[in-house]
Amino acid sequence: MSGTDLSHAAGAAPDPDPGRAAVASAYQRFEPRAYLRNNYAPPRGDLSSPDGVGPWKLRCLAQTFATGEVSGRTLIDIGSGPTIYQLLSACAHFDDITMTDFLEVNRQELGLWLRDEPGAFDWSVYSRHVCLIEGKGESCQEKECQLRARVKRILPIDVHQPQPLGAGSLAPLPADALVSAFCLEAVSPDLASFQRALDHITTLLRPGGHLLLIGALEESWYLAGEARLAVVPVREEEVREALVRSSYEVRDLRTYIMPSHLQTGVDDVKGIFFAWARKKVGV
Repeated sequence: MSGTDLSHAAGAAPDPDPGRAAVASAYQRFEPRAYLRNNYAPPRGDLSSPDGVGPWKLRCLAQTFATGEVSGRTLIDIGSGPTIYQLLSACAHFDDITMTDFLEVNRQELGLWLRDEPGAFDWSVYSRHVCLIEGKGESCQEKECQLRARVKRILPIDVHQPQPLGAGSLAPLPADALVSAFCLEAVSPDLASFQRALDHITTLLRPGGHLLLIGALEESWYLAGEARLAVVPVREEEVREALVRSSYEVRDLRTYIMPSHLQTGVDDVKGIFFAWARKKVGV
């Protein structure tokens, strides 16, 4: 269960690293709708059970934003994939949100939803659930309207480049906060590549800014239609160590163990991690 974004950015030269080049090649077969069906429609997309994976992720995000500590003007979502749920709690705290993905098909999928076009994926179950747990009396339509208004751009990204958004990026930099869900481990052929990708995206964040990172634990592959994508398996402690090496103070790190009834054969994920980290100042 993984997001997307990766290796030789639009117009860039082919990646000389064979591992990353293989990942980039595999992602050309990624099917956004198949990925959404596998992970955001029932059973994984059933939000009626509080111990489900969907409610857990939404709760982690809502509780963190409810502290009031993660706020500012600008936020960048790193490797959005074809999903928007990861920004439903964020949009009340940031006026200028940038969504990003390596794949044009995912950027097109996001555009359908942001323009509220017929045929866009229906996220109303997710927005309704977020409104419920935030308890502010908002309707899901109001929540979605606010998110659409605050996403200012959808840009290509390549987390394996030292400048992930390229030179002369349209996104205001450095950002006050970053969000990234199921991206870094899903586009990195090994743990060293995962670390470098984390270092690269950290350059987009101001000192003292916050990173909210969600990802798969001990997953080695997942399906998105005909595409079978390799994932670097990471453990909770490896995530913590990577954040510390990238000059973060880890504020919160939680783990969700994937129950057997949600192990549906579309991946071999064992669990999910949620990390809240603050970039150190003066490092």
